[in-house]
Amino acid sequence: MSLNHDDSQDAQPKAKGKIATRRVARSLGMQALYQWHMAGQSLNEIEAQFRVDNDFSGVDGGYFHEILVGVATQKTEIDEAITPCLDRPLDELDPVELAILRLSTWELRSRVDVPYRVVINEGIELAKVFGATDGHKFVNGVLDKLAPTLRAAEVSAHKR
Repeated sequence: MSLNHDDSQDAQPKAKGKIATRRVARSLGMQALYQWHMAGQSLNEIEAQFRVDNDFSGVDGGYFHEILVGVATQKTEIDEAITPCLDRPLDELDPVELAILRLSTWELRSRVDVPYRVVINEGIELAKVFGATDGHKFVNGVLDKLAPTLRAAEVSAHKR
């Protein structure tokens, strides 16, 4: 195995299939939400930049767009949903973890076609890749508290 192989250098792996292309869309979406939070740029500028700077052939571009628009338009409601599940004020959260929590909360609220356990797992995986050392544990704890609130019927049906 050669470490100089071109694929090992790619920031975003080539994705095949709906699950994989959505996973890459979430990854890019989380990074775009982080940039939006930190830089204060418009989401239109950020989305355009991400589409130019990244190979979108393996990305569910529609889902990427939905994430950005959905989180931006529901930011107040998303933050209100997250806050009771936190052990500290929202403004003290790590910005990466905040972006992941906002994305995951949007999915729990707006994308009932995505099972809640998938949403939680995807949030944990994003935190493992982009977050602080134990950030995935924090994200897991918050989403575990949040899911029964936003997906009560689905969570209780799963626990039976």
